[in-house]
Amino acid sequence: MNWIEALILGIIQGLTEFLPVSSSGHLEIVKVMFGGGLVAEESMFMTVMLHGATALSTIVIFRKEIAEIFAGLFQFKWNEQTIFSLKIIISMVPAALVGVLFNDQIEELFAGRILLVGSMLMLTAVLLFLADKAKTTNKDVSYWDAVIIGISQAIAIMPGISRSGATISTSVLLGVDRSKAARFSFLMVVPLILGKMAKDLMSSDFTVAGESFLPITIGFIAAFITGLFACTWMIQLVKKSKLTYFAIYCAVVGVAAVIWALAQ
Repeated sequence: MNWIEALILGIIQGLTEFLPVSSSGHLEIVKVMFGGGLVAEESMFMTVMLHGATALSTIVIFRKEIAEIFAGLFQFKWNEQTIFSLKIIISMVPAALVGVLFNDQIEELFAGRILLVGSMLMLTAVLLFLADKAKTTNKDVSYWDAVIIGISQAIAIMPGISRSGATISTSVLLGVDRSKAARFSFLMVVPLILGKMAKDLMSSDFTVAGESFLPITIGFIAAFITGLFACTWMIQLVKKSKLTYFAIYCAVVGVAAVIWALAQ
């Protein structure tokens, strides 16, 4: 992979991580368009690094909220911050279990399986369309909501299912306030991504050539910068119930991907 391809992947990751169109699905499609020259391990490593960049942009956007959460936790009291953190932890459990128990199977999914990506994009389109029709409420995320949202996040590990689209749509369909749904969705993924990065970087699963350092760095920076803009934009879109446009987009791309895969 050269630096131009890495730059394109970084921009796509930064935009699609927060916009409900599946960053992993788009990355797999673009990798295949570039020729699919990466082996599964290198492809997965690039994906993990780009997700790390957008996790960092999430931390920057929600830095005040994160600071308040930590400040509340260090009071060692049963307060609002402690309750919110517990819900975040509960939501992480399903994805963490899937990641630990099915790690090898997950890595195989990130190897240019365009038919799977297209099918899951169409599923994402259905979720977004249903969520956009849900009623607006002021409900907070409950403990049971956190479990269901966590299961959605676990399923969204599959390339083609938008993580933000699945978790926000699930939250809204459960009756959670749209702004609170977006906030919870973006914050719940940060610990998982950082934990996954730490695990992978400390393991010997990935063998990346020295010449790949520059492209990976460029992709990381591009994903971080575009992620800052996309995260802010997505929060406003969720508030204004503008998800149907993304549902149409996911449906079109999904159908095109399926047709392309079947034609090969």
